[in-house]
Amino acid sequence: MNAALLSRSKVYMLRALTTEEIVVLLRRSLPVLGVAASDETLEQIATAANGDARSAYNTLEVAASSGEITEQSVTDALGRKVLLYDKTGEEHYNLISALHKSVRSSDPDAALYWLARMLESGEDRMYIARRVVRMAIEDIGLADPRALEQCMAMQQCVHFLGMPEGDLAIAQAVIYLSVAPKSDASYRALGEVTQEVQAGRAEPVPMHLRNAPTRAMKAWGYCSGYQHAHQFEDAVNQMECLPESLAGHRWYHPTDRGLEKRIRERLDEIRALREKVKS
Repeated sequence: MNAALLSRSKVYMLRALTTEEIVVLLRRSLPVLGVAASDETLEQIATAANGDARSAYNTLEVAASSGEITEQSVTDALGRKVLLYDKTGEEHYNLISALHKSVRSSDPDAALYWLARMLESGEDRMYIARRVVRMAIEDIGLADPRALEQCMAMQQCVHFLGMPEGDLAIAQAVIYLSVAPKSDASYRALGEVTQEVQAGRAEPVPMHLRNAPTRAMKAWGYCSGYQHAHQFEDAVNQMECLPESLAGHRWYHPTDRGLEKRIRERLDEIRALREKVKS
């Protein structure tokens, strides 16, 4: 529904019923069915319903179909617990959001819980794999470059093994990401430079960086002034690779976490060497 229609509508937020509320509803229905049940039995049915009163009513009715409610009839009626999960609705996005934010918060136990909820609900394994790969590049980044390698190996394992063996690969990747050092420096850098590209002028490529496959291009100055890095000590030259109007801009700011701390030190070293070459 678009914003114009929403502004003219009254919106209600629905919530799942609590176990206690469902027990009350079930107790009220017992006289209608002509059966009796203990509070423990009603609570068992209510817990399995996951907030859905209709599901609880159906279970109770099936359990009472033999004329009495027993532990065995309830077990048979419940069968395998069906978790509340709408693959195209809000709960789908709530669960993947909870998984992602638990990984980002370095909480492997919470991450495993939300992962298990998705697995038990029948979520498409390749969807989970794609989202876990995204976590590796969005929240771990260059603080631990192996995180992406681990996740791509997980994706191949899931594709190769299928269910249920592949689920362990997903769990392993989720644990790895949860305990890995975190950095969103690459994510932020790309976002900032993209804003610059979208908002700024499309600057021409500097002449010294242009390709010169023909004599005419060379005569026009294409590639003139290019400094081949390997001809300089430490393979560091003084050549500016950004357009003149953007010279000196920095978008990537590595953190001091994990491998990115070493990357930051290496960048400082490169910049110092560049200044040395200039002088």
